[in-house]
Amino acid sequence: MPSTPPIRVLVAKPGLDGHDRGAKIIARALRDAGMEVIYTGLRQTPEMIVSAAIQEDVDCIGLSILSGAHNVIVPRITTLLREQRAEDILLVLGGTIPDEDQPKLKENGVSAIFGPGTPLETTINFIREHVKPRRLLTI
Repeated sequence: MPSTPPIRVLVAKPGLDGHDRGAKIIARALRDAGMEVIYTGLRQTPEMIVSAAIQEDVDCIGLSILSGAHNVIVPRITTLLREQRAEDILLVLGGTIPDEDQPKLKENGVSAIFGPGTPLETTINFIREHVKPRRLLTI
């Protein structure tokens, strides 16, 4: 019977931000929800993130940003995704993103922004509902 492969999510901490507790919590929650999670670790460049996302054939990139560098990092990531013809990868953000910055980030290709205190189920359900359908595996 054919089955769909699990959703693959790359969780990344871009820039110089050294706090990864939130990223690890969301990575574990996504894994516990049945998704395959690749956690890239701290201090990732946009190039490293996009390269890993393509190599790992992910459905979603989740960025955890607390450093305030989102207005520089996110546009670079979305540009690289377009250049690699990988803009079908769902891009979501978590962290401390000021309300006034959110519209511009969404115009740049971010599908959702989850701030502090967002229930884990909200993020999980959003990813499940918005990831593009993938190929079927025959077992």
